[in-house]
Amino acid sequence: MKPKVVITNWVHPEVIELLKPSCEVIANLSKEALSREEILQRAKDAEALMVFMPDTIDEAFVQECPKLKIIAAALKGYDNFDVAACTHRGIWFTIVPSLLSAPTAEITIGLLIGLGRQMLEGDRFIRTGKFAGWRPQFYSLGLANRTLGIVGMGALGKAIAQRLTGFEMRLLYSDPVALTPEQEAAWNISRVPFETLMEVSDFVVLVVPLQPATLHLINANTLAKMKPGSFLINPCRGSVVDEQAVSQALESGHLAGYAADVFEMEDWYRSDRPYNIPQPLLENTKQTFFTPHIGSAVDELRRNIALEAAQNILQALQGQKPQGAVNYLRD
Repeated sequence: MKPKVVITNWVHPEVIELLKPSCEVIANLSKEALSREEILQRAKDAEALMVFMPDTIDEAFVQECPKLKIIAAALKGYDNFDVAACTHRGIWFTIVPSLLSAPTAEITIGLLIGLGRQMLEGDRFIRTGKFAGWRPQFYSLGLANRTLGIVGMGALGKAIAQRLTGFEMRLLYSDPVALTPEQEAAWNISRVPFETLMEVSDFVVLVVPLQPATLHLINANTLAKMKPGSFLINPCRGSVVDEQAVSQALESGHLAGYAADVFEMEDWYRSDRPYNIPQPLLENTKQTFFTPHIGSAVDELRRNIALEAAQNILQALQGQKPQGAVNYLRD
């Protein structure tokens, strides 16, 4: 019998076709996420599982799936998944680390410009039918000659910095690991302590993984240290930000604007996660700019990400170490 592979969310047909010759593929053909119970029911006798952002895998889940050899995540950030539990049970856990940075950097630049230039507010005004030609309104801070700080300088931070080199902005970054002198010179960017970055930046871009140390990294205390009238952009993980504190900082006027592609409600591993975006944030259309987690939503790239996850599955089922493995299994 062919090994059973369960795919929890919709993928391009090419992904299924790649797996079909050597696997029995049980795929979710709808555009809706399956519940945990539905996934578990399908995966109990599976040898491989392809998972996505809405999924959560913990010790209790893998305990119910004794035949699993690999859980292949079609994503980069894997805070929703218990890798230690996988390792303990001899299950490979893989990610796709290299394809998401460029499209997410594009979304970040879009959020930055849209928020910083009041583009959404202008669009809404046009649609009222009241626009009668140029008037001195919707004046914004602008980007040129402003200071932008990037918190985190991994692959995504680098992709953002590289794309901002032509914006005539003063670029700063904070990260435990410094860029090379050549990179700093090429991108005209300087490394500063986190506190300094928060105090002097007109725009702060968050590009850190979600870990215990970064949970609510942006809270009432850190927001108070930000430059009055500054803007915050979050394309990384929702729970890096305390959304209630952000809402209060916007209401007080200390924070001029907040843009995000990610939200606390999406971080399923948190037992205390909120189940909705705070209503004051949703109603604050003048100071916010939100997109529905579309950082990597480029058709060709999403197909290639799932194809790479499928290749990881095939490698594991053939007894090889999969290329995207983030854990180590002893022989």
